[in-house]
Amino acid sequence: MRILVIGSGAREHALAWKLQQEPDVDHLICAPGNAGISRIGLTAALDPLDTDAVARFVETERIDLTVVGPEAPLGRGLADRLEAEGRRVFGPTQAAAQLETSKAFAKDFMHRHAVPTARYRVCTDTEAAIAAIRSGEFGDALVVKADGLAGGKGVVVAPDRATAESAVRSAMVDRSFGDAGARVVLEELLQGPEVSFFVIADGDHYVPLLSAQDHKRIFDHDLGPNTGGMGAFSPSPLMDAALQERVEREIVRPVLRGMVAEGTPFRGFLYCGLMLTADGPKVIEFNVRFGDPEAQVVLPLLIEPLSPLLWEAANGHLRSALSVSSVAPVVSASSAVARGAMADKSAAVGIVLAAHGYPGDVRSGDVIAGLDDVARDCPDAMVFYAGVKSRGQDLVTAGGRVLTVVATAPSFDIAIARAYEAASKIRFEGMQYRRDIGQKALGRQ
Repeated sequence: MRILVIGSGAREHALAWKLQQEPDVDHLICAPGNAGISRIGLTAALDPLDTDAVARFVETERIDLTVVGPEAPLGRGLADRLEAEGRRVFGPTQAAAQLETSKAFAKDFMHRHAVPTARYRVCTDTEAAIAAIRSGEFGDALVVKADGLAGGKGVVVAPDRATAESAVRSAMVDRSFGDAGARVVLEELLQGPEVSFFVIADGDHYVPLLSAQDHKRIFDHDLGPNTGGMGAFSPSPLMDAALQERVEREIVRPVLRGMVAEGTPFRGFLYCGLMLTADGPKVIEFNVRFGDPEAQVVLPLLIEPLSPLLWEAANGHLRSALSVSSVAPVVSASSAVARGAMADKSAAVGIVLAAHGYPGDVRSGDVIAGLDDVARDCPDAMVFYAGVKSRGQDLVTAGGRVLTVVATAPSFDIAIARAYEAASKIRFEGMQYRRDIGQKALGRQ
């Protein structure tokens, strides 16, 4: 099989790393990839948002399956374009991708299909949004979300109404997120631990993957501004068999059924971002692709080949999967997929190494050292590349999230120690990372 992976981050590196090892895959290209990914495979200078160029490339290179990593090309209709030309693509259509590309669409969709989520209000006018905040209908603390894609930075958890009003003005008046903030969603602030749950769907059937827990804030103890994600661990000890069955019954299956009913069957990775409240799991957000950095910790634990699942989903016939109408409980929340199992390493921890200034204005061009030391001294660790580029013989920083250092182990305490040992060997000026990734898993194993 000839596979094209679309994207340039650590998530796409992890996908390429996993797929490259599989017997069904004899040719893999990552486009545009990055300087780190090019060290393990082929990359192509291709703009993922140029659907015409991608379609030409798929035809010229005789690509059998295109796997779309990031959300933006899906929001531009890349899957629609490739499907119209008879090409197989793993990723939802533009209409189905609205579960992520429009938070207002996602909230209204959940309301229509009785999917548990926070109370909300969609606002298209600044003054109406501020009036809703001042009315107190969501209490003193609430969440303000830019409607469109904002690189993981369009959500403000406001501890008071003044902060919420400031967030609304930033999004709607100052246009801090461009057109993504033309309208906002106000939500009640849910309380409880967060967990992410992933499935591969073909429209009518799905295969559950592992759960994970992300760390969004820039600083230890979940302090500071939101980022695209500073680290993750998998699987979440919170996701036991009973909870997974409930999530599938109350969230996954209603969502997939609802998409079919509305004429937009969902094919691809469905990422359910959940808050485990006193009333049960509720959806914080959906992503229509694998998470980053969650992909980097889930994929190293999967023992079953990934490529057949992606191919079957793209063709609309996942075999041995669960129907969206299924009422059968899952056997085990620790199984990697419905038809497979985890590797002998049952815990993975990933630490994001970020550039100076992240998540604000970042500095680029700092030389990255110590990667060879990790490869030599840390056999249970791997490094996935994101914001990097080549400069002569060196790799240098070229983005906010530079690397994800991942370690696997039989238990979380060992995985944490291995990940931080590997991270300590890497150096670049201004490097920042959290020192508490994975600590939430300890005591819950």
